[in-house]
Amino acid sequence: MPIALLSRHIARAVGGTNLGPRFLTLGKTQLSHTHERKSHLMKKRIVAAVGVFATLAAALTGCSGGGTASASSCTNTIVQDGAPQVTVWAWYPAFQDVVDQFNNTHTDVQVCWSNAGQGLDEYSKFSTAIQAKTGAPDVIMLENEVLPTFTAQNALEDLTSYGANDVKTNYTAGAWKDVSSGSGVYAIPVDAGPVGFLYRKDIFDKYGITVPKTWDEYAEDAQKLKDAGFSGVIGNYQTNGTAFNVALFAQAGAELYSFDSSSPTTVGIDVDNAATVKVLSFWNDLIQKGLVSADDSNTSDWTTKMVSGGYASYIVASWGSGYLQGASGADEDAVWQAAPLPQWDAKNPVQVNQGGSSFAVTTQAKDKALSAEVAKEIFGTQDAWKIGIEKGALFPTYGPILNSTYFAEREDPFFSNQQTNKEVFIPAAQAYTGYTFLPFQTYAYDQQTQAFSAVAKGTKSPTQALTDLQDTLVNYAKQQGFTVK
Repeated sequence: MPIALLSRHIARAVGGTNLGPRFLTLGKTQLSHTHERKSHLMKKRIVAAVGVFATLAAALTGCSGGGTASASSCTNTIVQDGAPQVTVWAWYPAFQDVVDQFNNTHTDVQVCWSNAGQGLDEYSKFSTAIQAKTGAPDVIMLENEVLPTFTAQNALEDLTSYGANDVKTNYTAGAWKDVSSGSGVYAIPVDAGPVGFLYRKDIFDKYGITVPKTWDEYAEDAQKLKDAGFSGVIGNYQTNGTAFNVALFAQAGAELYSFDSSSPTTVGIDVDNAATVKVLSFWNDLIQKGLVSADDSNTSDWTTKMVSGGYASYIVASWGSGYLQGASGADEDAVWQAAPLPQWDAKNPVQVNQGGSSFAVTTQAKDKALSAEVAKEIFGTQDAWKIGIEKGALFPTYGPILNSTYFAEREDPFFSNQQTNKEVFIPAAQAYTGYTFLPFQTYAYDQQTQAFSAVAKGTKSPTQALTDLQDTLVNYAKQQGFTVK
């Protein structure tokens, strides 16, 4: 079902009309970046309206928002029976242990946790609860790229009046920008995905390839590998890489989107600019020369090439090594190492991010102040973060642990005990400055994927594809009732 039709279909099902910018359809979903660490083969799909409402019953019979939940509705154990409870939806790996740690160290409040599904599954339930005006949790885990979608629906509390800025200095600048809009703060950051360059050291050494520090060097290395008879390619350009492509464009200086919660019906769209043309043209040139592939990511073919030596490198966030370790059929002789992302200008490096999530307080929360305390504190200690790092493979945005010796000097056995945090990912996280996303970001991602696939297939030039994408997004925004500046 096309995304615009899905919006109208759901609107009719709740007895309304097309809800425009106040009801922003989630539609197709890209992989949840947090979920990618746990299950990288989840397929893209569209959720039919009937599925959305079928899940509402489950949402309402679990931990409901707006009051104290019974212990039987919680996945976890309530330690302090007399304390007020805050309901939380989250799918973080090892989150059970984090909740237990919080409840065992708090007498004034208890977390009642429920896993309402990962990514779109949770978002569909939340969207239904918004329309029903009941059934939302007090606190909800959201990927940062969908925060504007729910902010524009007045579904999330501005946390500035609940002391959010008191903890601002505990987080990286980029992470804080990702959860902020205008003067408002709509979530407390948790994890991030600073991007690095993972490469097969054994392949690079065999063919005398040095690790590229610039994109020009990357292209030169790609040609050297081909000329030397390497049967694979240096890497893969993901036309269906959603946040991946946003990161590549941002590194070149592109600011694709703008949105301010103080003017929720106005958006800015600038996808056809000099920076995006440069980046897409760079990759298209390598694709057409056969120096990189353009395989869709998270397919069986892509996975096989990634772990068996078909690709000599992998441009990915910090969680990428978890994928490589979890995939079957890996080359037993593979030696992986991590390096900083190649740059357009080595003297003026720009670091980028791919993925990240946070805790928001819903407008249905009965005790918003107490809910805000949970959002701030549940991952607000080093003990909680050690659980998230060691058992959940989360990359922290919380400064006291991000900047600690414990985290910096962790040796990664997958990378031959390389201190990848210190050498690659911590500097990238600290230098990342943040992105802004649209209130209909998943629609933008779907159209982006179609446009870049056409480029890889040779049916459109990079310039034409980006011009068409700009027109498509602007027209869609206007049809949904937005003003495009």
